[in-house]
Amino acid sequence: MLHRRNALQLIATGAAAIATQAFAVHMGKNEQALGSLLSGKIRHSVSRWCYSDLSLDELCIAAKRFGIESVELLSIEELPLLKKHDLTCGMVSAIRDGFGISKGWNDPKNHEGLVKLYADLLIPQTAKAGMSNLICFSGNRNGMSDEQGLKNCAAGLKKLVSLAEKYKVTLVMELLNSKIDHKDYMCDHTAWGVELCKMVGSENFKLLYDIYHMQIMEGDVIRTIRENHMYFAHYHTAGVPGRNEIDHTQELNYPAIMRAIAQTGYQGFVGQEFIPKNQDKLLSLQQAIQICTV
Repeated sequence: MLHRRNALQLIATGAAAIATQAFAVHMGKNEQALGSLLSGKIRHSVSRWCYSDLSLDELCIAAKRFGIESVELLSIEELPLLKKHDLTCGMVSAIRDGFGISKGWNDPKNHEGLVKLYADLLIPQTAKAGMSNLICFSGNRNGMSDEQGLKNCAAGLKKLVSLAEKYKVTLVMELLNSKIDHKDYMCDHTAWGVELCKMVGSENFKLLYDIYHMQIMEGDVIRTIRENHMYFAHYHTAGVPGRNEIDHTQELNYPAIMRAIAQTGYQGFVGQEFIPKNQDKLLSLQQAIQICTV
């Protein structure tokens, strides 16, 4: 097993066969998918919004070539395009109708609108498209205590879990940092999210463990994964600091983190959600897939 820095050095020098083949794919000189080089222990996904300068078709084509199975955080209207490319969506977006990261389940005033949105549209359409994970958010604190926010979120989500169970859709609340990117967001610590999972009491409500966000808020990533993986339905990556490439320029040891995830028996997706800083964004994506292949 190559150390991450060694692997990146090989990529830079062109001495590694895997890097050479992946680069050839990217340049259109070799149609062999990078997927043939992957071990299969980690299933790869990519977040659509990080590549908004590409059309969805272009991103799907690149994903297929790189061995990526999922393009995620798509609206329900975008899901049918994935069939054309034989891809799936590891996490369906739910940011719409004024609801999203800052306006979510912790405010009872939002419950009626959220229940209608998820019950009438998002859950049925996610299932109809053959997808199983649908994102949701706590919302911002706005002066509310964490304890009250837990009670409010649980009360609202309990109105939906039976429907989610019926459609075989998992509602997945994302853990985000409230220090840098999402000021005042409530679901900003793993312990809070795990307690909410216990209060809701359904296998169809879990967490999205965003490695970047949780490194900022609490660190101790690998132990947190080992102790709480049963509550995690999905993972996201990005480099710390900066939310950019997950290479040697940042502090997290992603190969070790991926090995920890694989050792839990996890069968879902790991979504690349970093913002590429390099001019060649797709090359950054290729390298991220290589780094996370363990």
